[in-house]
Order: sequence, then C-alpha cells, then structure tokens
Amino acid sequence: MNWQIELRRVGKEYNERPVLQDISASVTAPGVWTILGPNGSGKSTLLKIIAGLLTPTEGEVVYLHNGERLNAQQRRQVVGMVAPDIALYRPLTAIENLRFFARARGVRVQDGDLLSLLEQVHLRSRAHDPVATFSTGMVQRLKVLTALVHRPPVLLLDEPGSNLDEAGMEFIRHTVRVQAEHGIVIVATNDTRELDYGEPLIQLGA
Repeated sequence: MNWQIELRRVGKEYNERPVLQDISASVTAPGVWTILGPNGSGKSTLLKIIAGLLTPTEGEVVYLHNGERLNAQQRRQVVGMVAPDIALYRPLTAIENLRFFARARGVRVQDGDLLSLLEQVHLRSRAHDPVATFSTGMVQRLKVLTALVHRPPVLLLDEPGSNLDEAGMEFIRHTVRVQAEHGIVIVATNDTRELDYGEPLIQLGA
C-alpha cells in the first residue's frame, strides 16, 4: 500500500511568536525519517502538527493513501504516536491501559494478543500491576505499545529513548526497523543514539 505524508509550507505561531516557519517536506512508505534540532527548536510542535494534534497557523499536512487524501478522522486511525506528554492511566494496570487505547481506536484485541505485546517489552509478568508502580523506563516501553496496539502504518516518535537503558533502546531500534518495512516512521530527536535511525528530513534551529 502506498502511504505518503506531505508538509506544505507549515508554520506555527504562539502569541504572535513564530515557532515554525515555511516547513515543506514529503515522505513515503516504507522508510524512516528524522526531525533534528536542539531543545526548544519546535520538534515536538511539528510532530504534533503532523499527528493532527495541533493545527498549523499556516500551511497544511496532507496524508495520502494510494493517491487518495485522508480526512481528519481517517488520519487519526492510521497514526500511532509516542511523546513525553502523552500520559498513561496510572491507577490502571498495564493490560487495562492497552485495552483502553485499543477501544479508543475502535480496535478489538484479545487479551492473549495484548500479553504477547507485553512480552515483547519484558512486561508480561507485570501485566496486572498498576502503572503507578512502574519505573520511568517501564512506562516508556508501555507507551510504545499503546501507539502500536492498532497496528498503524504511520508511527511518530518524539524522543523515544527518554529514560530508557540500552535494552530499552534496542527495543526501540527493533520497533523502528519492523515498522519501516511496511510503513512510515518519523523520529524527532537530539539524542545521538537515535541519529542513525533514518534519513534526515528536517533540521530545525540551524
């Protein structure tokens, strides 16, 4: 299937202060692309605009599937995102969080499949423990699973290695490799461990 994302002269202002200006780019599946820049350069803002969580002040982001433009509702169904400010529900268990995010996407998933996902990030033994008892690294790994539970063709990662040790980083690398075989991955980062994930797409703050 042919997936394409086009950024058409995207700009964003906050209180008349420009954060992003005249950003244009085009990516197609399969592949991995990176948005690079120091803290405060607008990486997270741009990724949220690509995800449809923020509306640009200028320009637009267009999703195309086999040449057909997706509407806003369709776009939400094809995107998975991991970001520092996307929160899990701490009183719920790991598997309850996955069930919730699956239902929010309108996806029916068996508990056996969810347990298999948790096994991939070495959290199966903690499936029925509240997320409030998890370390920051465990929370980050679970966040990745919530973004993948509906098997999206587009995966957006905002500094995905935050709070992860080397084993956690290897899981992220594996996830990126697998996702890139059939879909689009865009990684926003200034972490040197993540610079080799894919081709540079946009350099902010240069």
